[in-house]
Parts: sequence; C-alpha cells; structure tokens
Amino acid sequence: MAFSGFNLDGKVLLVTGGNSGLGFGMAEGLLEAGATVAIWGINSSRNDFAQAELSGDGRQLLVQKVDVSDEAAVEAGINQILDVFGRLDSVIANAGISQQPQPFHMLEADNYRQTLAVNLDGVIWTFRAACKHMVERAKCGDPGGSLIGISSLTAIEGAAMHEAYAASKGGVSALMKGLAVEYARYGIRANSIHPGWFRTNMADEFYDSASFAEKILPRIPARRPGAGADLAGIAVYLASDASSYHSGDEIVIDGGYSVF
Repeated sequence: MAFSGFNLDGKVLLVTGGNSGLGFGMAEGLLEAGATVAIWGINSSRNDFAQAELSGDGRQLLVQKVDVSDEAAVEAGINQILDVFGRLDSVIANAGISQQPQPFHMLEADNYRQTLAVNLDGVIWTFRAACKHMVERAKCGDPGGSLIGISSLTAIEGAAMHEAYAASKGGVSALMKGLAVEYARYGIRANSIHPGWFRTNMADEFYDSASFAEKILPRIPARRPGAGADLAGIAVYLASDASSYHSGDEIVIDGGYSVF
C-alpha cells in the first residue's frame, strides 16, 4: 500500500510571492499533491501568468494581489482566503526582494528599510494573521498548521555588501524557531528553508554571466543552480502530515554548496 502521508487533499495553503521563481515552483508542487492553493504577488502580469499556468485539471487556485509589507493588505488577504476556502492549513512566506548591494558603511537607510519591510516585516505580518486563524481553529477542536519561512544561505554565511538582506533572512530563521516553540501547543509546526543559488527573476542576468560560470558554478557540487521545482518536494513534505513531528528546523537546499 502506497504511503499517503504526503497527500494534501483537503488542505489549504498560501504561498506568498508564488507568481514566479521559487514560489511558483512550490505552488505547482503543492497543487500536484492535491492542495488548494492561494498565491500572493504584486506584479499583475505575473499573477495573470500564474493563474493561467497553474489552473485547470480540477485544481483549486486563488491568485491575489497582496503587498506583504502592508499590514492591512495582509489581514485582508488572509480574510479573503478564509471567506473563499473556509480554512488555512499552511503558509509559505516566500515573498522577498533583493538588496541593492552597497558597502556596509555606505548603506542607505531607504535601501535597508525597504529590504526589511518586505523580507522580514512582511513575513511577520503574514504569519501573525495566519496564527490568529490557526489558534482559533485549534481552540474549536481542529488543531494543526505548518508555517514555512524562506530564509537564505546569507543568514548563515557572510554576505559582503548584502548585510541588510542577510539580516532580514537571519530574522526569518530566528522568527521560525520562536513560533515553533510558542505554537506547538496548538499543533502548529514552524520551519525555515535556506535555498542556495537558485535561478529567479531577481537575478536572471547574473546566472548568465561569466562571473557566475567562473566563480560560483564550480563550487556547486550539483553543477547547476537550483530551479523553483527543486523546492517543490520540501514544500509538500513540510505542508503534509508526513512532517507532523518536524518543527524548529533550518533546512538547507543548495545542491551541496554549503558543505563543499
């Protein structure tokens, strides 16, 4: 008999920043595993693309235009999911922006604040709203939930001229550990994922550069950058009942880069 722990039938999930890149790959995997999925993004054309590409075959998909740095927008977005689907079982906080690289002693306040507003504040507002629902659901006899924060290798390795970005991602990792402890009593799990070098829209040109081919690619044992689909498996696992006792972890997905 096939193991059914990864089946996501009946589970409702939210993927922020799910209209492209890593989020899109995870959303696609979750839908294939039977989940009902809500996607948040702020780029209308990418939202339309995700709606067209991921719909069909009986899939239940909701694409919303939500800016995670806006507290009110986040609350409204969660409420819409609950109005449409009636519940929310898992959240993948993936929405993020890259920092404009600057020597740290020349870091501009606006650069710093914008990076933190999306990459850390947005994660906090999203999980805060989700936890309100999950706690109330647990108090009504229906415990459980999975919170997944997308961090980065920059949170655990030095990232010159990207300290604001690294700080935002380190904050995500610390946040997930706190949530894992505080909300375990409600059956809620919290884990972070540290992707390595993944090809996304934010840095597409870099991956085609001679610098990447000469300096970075030879240091990746897998000999390629990751793709969004490479996070689908861990997303399905952490959203499923197969990970019911897995919480407070930092999971590295990097093709072996950090251990080489």
